[in-house]
Amino acid sequence: MNVNLISGENGMKRQETNIGYLEKLSTEIISNGFFKVDNKWTVKYWNRAAERIIGITAKDILGKNLWKEFPSALPLEFYSLYHNKVVGDSPAHREEYLGKIGPWLDVIIYHYGDTISVSFKSDSFSSNGQNSDRPEQQLKILNELYRFVADVTNDCLWEWNIQHREFFWIDGGHKRVFGYQIIDSFVPQSFWESLLHPDDKGRVLAKLSEILSTGHQEIWEIEYRFKKTDGDYANVFDRGRILYDEDNKVLRMIGATQDITARKQADSQLIRERLERQKEITEAVFLAQENERKEIGRELHDNLNQILGAANLYIDVAKTDDESRAMCLDKASEYIMKVIEEIRTVSKKMVAPDMHFFSLVESIRNMVEDTELSHSIKLSFYQTGIVETGMNGKLQVDIFRIIQEQLNNILKHSGATSAVIDLIIDSGKVVLQITDNGKGCDTSKAIGLGIMNIRNRAELNMGSVTVESQPGKGYSLKVILSLTGRK
Repeated sequence: MNVNLISGENGMKRQETNIGYLEKLSTEIISNGFFKVDNKWTVKYWNRAAERIIGITAKDILGKNLWKEFPSALPLEFYSLYHNKVVGDSPAHREEYLGKIGPWLDVIIYHYGDTISVSFKSDSFSSNGQNSDRPEQQLKILNELYRFVADVTNDCLWEWNIQHREFFWIDGGHKRVFGYQIIDSFVPQSFWESLLHPDDKGRVLAKLSEILSTGHQEIWEIEYRFKKTDGDYANVFDRGRILYDEDNKVLRMIGATQDITARKQADSQLIRERLERQKEITEAVFLAQENERKEIGRELHDNLNQILGAANLYIDVAKTDDESRAMCLDKASEYIMKVIEEIRTVSKKMVAPDMHFFSLVESIRNMVEDTELSHSIKLSFYQTGIVETGMNGKLQVDIFRIIQEQLNNILKHSGATSAVIDLIIDSGKVVLQITDNGKGCDTSKAIGLGIMNIRNRAELNMGSVTVESQPGKGYSLKVILSLTGRK
């Protein structure tokens, strides 16, 4: 049914459609009494609850002067409170008692433009009694109202009359969340706009204008900062359902404002933690590079430089001493071969193994053999389920580097005489465990650069690192990596 009604008994201009909720404003559903007058006290609006509480029907009072026609409806004491609120948009929250009718509770009065609005409650009338003449219709309207609300959120509910440029703040959400003493009452749009953060206001209003001009948008969604009564700004998320008449003209919106300050702070904290983590990784990379250069420099200066110096001396002697020439050249050749071997050893540490020539398992075994030849330690390597043809090349290099890094840690710090390397592929995961019988450590203390590098490689492969150790009881490193390789 579509029926155009210019005015009803409550003096509301509205257009009824086949949507039940559009047939009534929120002020006709709530238990609060509510009325509006202009700055000459002419009554512009009077809801059903006001009819019951005050005892005057809307048809008898609409368009008439409140004080001239109904001097006994309100006590004169109310005039001073009323009159004090003809300036400013910020509603007041007062409690006032009105003689024979009984106490008015939660009185809210404010003025905007040429209109003064009053919202109030009374403990003499139960909300269960309102619209008792049509309980089925009332229940239907309430169900439809809350169906619309369920589509959005339930933090700070509101109805926004676009044409009249005013909000109806429902159920005290804005009081609970932002501190405004406004419950089931109108606030002008200008008041809401004044609470938008200056840096967000232009964007929010421009977005609103854009959406309303389209004539087909159903949902309004936006984030902005909203001022609270204590002066701080909350990060909020608005989501509303836009309601149109049959001519596709915007009537109003029903929606909710959600305080997302905690989420925003958590997001900011997460970003800071990620940046800090990235900083740690970058510093670890630079420090590793610096340490590597220092080690190469020491190797060149302390070892290779000395060997080459000795070889050069033997060559100089061979030039002038015929009798010892053969022996000197043999010695020089021997020293040069040592230099070649040392350079090969350094190169193996520096350059990732070429998996085209050696498989991952072969490269690990070669590293184990080379380590045992050059250090007093017994190493055992076991592998299960390794199928290298299905493994990402970068993942293979990362596995090799993690083992190399941990063996270097063992040799430098543990004093171990034996270590075991287990490499397993199972259920889409690479599981690497390296244990030694060294002196162990207190895992609660700060981690070293080597473990940090291992963790960085594990994170690149969507993996994790677990360390178990106690002083005097050896050390166990467990690394789990995704078989799909790096992110």
